Order: sequence, then structure tokens, then C-alpha cells
Amino acid sequence: MASNVLQQLQSESPLSSPADSLPSTPRTPLTPSKSFKVKKNPFTPPDMPGYVGFANLPNQIHRKSVKRGFEFTLMVVGESGLGKSTLINTLFLTDLYPDRVVSSVQENLKKTVKIDVSTVEIEERGVKVRLTVVDTPGYGDAIDNTDCFQSIITYINEQFERYLQDESGLNRRHIVDNRVHCCFYFINPAGHGLKPLDVQFMKQLHNKVNIVPVIAKADTLTKIEVAKLKKKVMDEIQQHGIHVYPLPECDTDEEEDYKLQVRQLKEAVPFAVVGSATVLDVGGRKVRGRQYPWGVIEVENPQHCDFSKLRCLLGTHMQDLTEVTQEVHYENYRSDRLARGSSPLVTTNGSSHTASASSLASLGSDKKISAASLGSNGSGAGGDRMLQELQEKEAQIAKMQEMMARMQAQLQDKK
Repeated sequence: MASNVLQQLQSESPLSSPADSLPSTPRTPLTPSKSFKVKKNPFTPPDMPGYVGFANLPNQIHRKSVKRGFEFTLMVVGESGLGKSTLINTLFLTDLYPDRVVSSVQENLKKTVKIDVSTVEIEERGVKVRLTVVDTPGYGDAIDNTDCFQSIITYINEQFERYLQDESGLNRRHIVDNRVHCCFYFINPAGHGLKPLDVQFMKQLHNKVNIVPVIAKADTLTKIEVAKLKKKVMDEIQQHGIHVYPLPECDTDEEEDYKLQVRQLKEAVPFAVVGSATVLDVGGRKVRGRQYPWGVIEVENPQHCDFSKLRCLLGTHMQDLTEVTQEVHYENYRSDRLARGSSPLVTTNGSSHTASASSLASLGSDKKISAASLGSNGSGAGGDRMLQELQEKEAQIAKMQEMMARMQAQLQDKK
């Protein structure tokens, strides 16, 4: 009884207040009960204080280059029947010549070297390349092959001339680069070296285009014969002072695998290749090759031929081929044109000619006379359009005359 009374008195004791029954509240604002997430600043990397952003320039150039795309022009030169078209189709996994017909002997007797240009758009992993292949059917097929390469030289010079005109024109934003960046020269494997025509062609073009010598149909030779032919071809190239495309030297900070790859590419010149677009089943593997009674030649097997090395050359040095064309061959052509004191002109049919400063002056006066006569005799929208075109031509000719005057003054100062 007494214990019950004592428990009742303790429960009703004034020491316990109503506040004791309320939930506990934090006594200090320094320990909040809720955690707040801090938003990251997208313009300042938190882990790199003092970051300016210059290291992002390669990414910007990469994005613009991929969006714009690339242009590359490849020329193939060699006798008929050496597998030029087959090799190109094998390299780029496409059929550039679906309607080609092999000409007869009578047609070859009268046929001259012509230029066959094919353009195709190739996309690989989001990278677009506008590939232009320049074929030269009829080269070396005639009885008298004297100067049979003049049409090829003319074509290369015309592309240089067109690019020079586009650079000197008013609209330079969308210049199409059709200059020849690389030339695969096919060597006959049964010729025991270079023929006189091969030597003359390469000596005429080695200062205008990047020449890559290729031994065609290497499957007709044994490994020992391929090694002997390669050595003889390179000895004759050095003997005649021919400059083939030089692979760039590796920097000291390059990876060892890349150095080994470049060294193997240099040792493989001239490339002994085999081309085939036929897919065969070899031991459960799908390979591209040629079927023979004694076995299969695998095109992409480096133990069988140098096709994979030639493809690697295009894949890893395509930009260098373009830069050498721009900085060496085109600059040589441009400096030679400017040193001769001549300027390019385009006729109404699109052909290019060379004119001196005096002819430019006379042409400018003729243009002014024709413009005046057109203004007096022409009527309507057609006459106004022609008058506007003539005025634009006059502005271009005046600009050329000023350029020629400055060049002549510089030449006189040097003398």
C-alpha cells in the first residue's frame, strides 16, 4: 500500500515538466538535421584549380574536322592488266568501276592515255572522306610510248592551277581540293626491275606528287624473288635520283609500337601487293584472297603480301601525304608560277591559261571597252547581268595587275 502511494507521488512530482514530453530539438544551428547537395559549377572543374582550357583545343579541332570531312585524291598509274582497279576496290571495299569493259587489241592500237576520275564518299566511324581516284587507262599500251605521260603531267598541273585560282579568287571559303595527294605507280613483276618508261615517268613526276612504288601481282613471285626485285628496284631508284614518298621520322617521345610500325613500312618499300575482292572460307575463317590449286593467297596476311602494310600507310599517313602536297609540291608550283611573272586566267570554257602582265593590261583595256559598249547597247536584265559580270572580271584583273606590279618591283629591288 505504501509503495503504491510513493509511486503515485513520484509520477505527480513538480520536477517533471510538460516540456519533457515534447520531441527533442537541436540545441545549435551548427549541426543541421538535413544535408544539402552543393551544385557543381559546369564552367570550372573542381579538381583542377586554375584551369584555363587550352588543353581543350585539340578536341575543338577534332570536332570541326569531323564535321567538315576530309578530301583525298589518289592516282594509280601502270600498264593494263596489273590489277590497279582490283587493288583500289580491295583497299576501299567498294566497286569504283562496275561498268568497265576491257578493250580489244585493235582499240589499244589507236587508244591514247586518258584520265578517268571517280569520286566516292566513304564514312568510317563517323569520319567522312571524299575519295577521288584518278585512273590512267592506256598508259604504256601503245607501240610508241614516247611522252605518253604528258597527259598525266598536264592533269596534275591543271589541278594545281585550279587551286591557285581558287585561292586568288574572291570566294575562298569553299575551295574544293582536287590536287593529287598520292600516286601508286605499279611495276610489272616480270620486268626484272624498272623499265625505261618507269624511270622517265617517275623522274618527270617526283617533284609534283608523292610517288609510292608498288610491285603488282606479287603472288607470281616467290619470297626470294620478291626480295631480290625489291632490292633491285630501290637501287635503280637511288641510281637515277628519283624521290619517292619519304615516310616521316618518328619523334623521340613516340611509342615503341609506332616506331616499329614505321620502320617496317620503310623496309617494305616498294610494296609487293595482291588484290582480290573475293571472300573465301579458309579453316572456318572468312578471308579475302585468291584460290589456287595448291592453296589460298590471303590478301590481308602480312606473310603472303604487303597489302596490309600499304593500307596501313594510307590509314596512318594520309594527313602527312596531304601536308607534303600542300607544303612541298604545291608551294614549288606556286613559287615557280610567281617567279615567272605570270597569272592564271580562266576562259569561258573553264580552261586555264597563263598570261603576262602586259597581256593583263591589254585585256583590262579590252574589257573596259566591251563593258562600255554593252552598257550602251545592252538592254534588259540579261544586259545588266552581263555588265555586272564584266565589272567583277575587271576588279579581278585590276587586283592581278596590282599583284604583278608589286612582284616586279620586288624582283627589281633584288636585282
